[in-house]
Amino acid sequence: MNDAKTMTGDQMNATHDFVLTDRAQGVEIANWQVSNETLGIETPFKISKTTLHGGRQEGSTLITIDTGNLQLVVIPTRGMGLYKAQCEDVALSWKSPVDEVVNPAFINLAERGGLGWLDGFNEMLARCGFEWSGHPSTENGRLLTLHGRVQNIPASRVVVSIESAAPHRITVKGLIKEKTFKFSNLETWAGVSVTPGERAFRVHDELHNLSDYERDYQIIYHANFGSPLLEGGARFQAAAHEVSPFNDYAKAGLASWQTYLPVTPGFDEMVFNIKPYADAEGKTLAMLSNQAGSRGVSLGFNVQQLPALTLWKNTDSAADGYVTGIEPGTCYPYPRQVERDQGRIAKIGSGEIKTFDVEFRILGSAGDVKQAEAEIARIQAGRQTELVETPMGRE
Repeated sequence: MNDAKTMTGDQMNATHDFVLTDRAQGVEIANWQVSNETLGIETPFKISKTTLHGGRQEGSTLITIDTGNLQLVVIPTRGMGLYKAQCEDVALSWKSPVDEVVNPAFINLAERGGLGWLDGFNEMLARCGFEWSGHPSTENGRLLTLHGRVQNIPASRVVVSIESAAPHRITVKGLIKEKTFKFSNLETWAGVSVTPGERAFRVHDELHNLSDYERDYQIIYHANFGSPLLEGGARFQAAAHEVSPFNDYAKAGLASWQTYLPVTPGFDEMVFNIKPYADAEGKTLAMLSNQAGSRGVSLGFNVQQLPALTLWKNTDSAADGYVTGIEPGTCYPYPRQVERDQGRIAKIGSGEIKTFDVEFRILGSAGDVKQAEAEIARIQAGRQTELVETPMGRE
């Protein structure tokens, strides 16, 4: 553990920095904690790291940020994914049949024809990318497994930073390396920040291409929510320009794309492609609220970074995964060749850096939900939402 004060950003704000993992220095701190009292800060918070043992979670690590009203759990060993969040009585999580924080060492992404990613899928936020994303496919004779590799790569360096000056923003970031000889030389600083007292957290990622060549990239931020927010009559809202079914099966749910069924055993997943509207700065907003409109979560992002939005409905039985996904991305989850044919494969130049930001705001009252609705209406600005019955692509 170290506590180094550094100068960061335009504000030149001193930070308390703690390096918890560093591959280059051979550092891996298994269990650790720090609090506001430790640092002589009045605003209450505590941050801890734990290493899990037993079963397929042997060696997995968790970092928990607790600001009193908000608790957020990060998984450095799983691509810096967000395991769950709790803000007072609003839980952002879901119950997957996968009941362990599975160490990637126990996952074979190529299993089941490229669906091995599902062996560890239980996070509130899973990054899908960055070299590729989407459903499994074969490209030039090579298997591209479901949703890429980044969520199953442990961070090579993990740093916790706490700003010395009020309001003492807390940032956890990790370095994720996607490096394969002849194919990929990508590094991503994947981070999340929390400001004590706020009912929000912000994901900020920086993708670096260290190759001498331009490369493809894809990213989908697979944000997942279950009960109690998700329930029969729960509602999804977004500033939507166009909505289309992902496949023929989803056509039957197009008319009711904004509402959810209760637990429905035998329900197969339905997916919808959404083209968002945005304001003059490119900002847009999507929201999930419960049936009563008294609790919810909103996701804010910029379409200049993330032009696509996917809505995943999986209102299956409780034991098998009652969950919905709200997924901003550079693309939709079709196989990469479909995305390539339709011009949605992004490029990153040699030495270039791409940044991505998603803000999660927890809505703890009817007033909060109405405020988010008003913001969506402001972005929509009276423009119509077109429902398109024909899927964009075919798998």
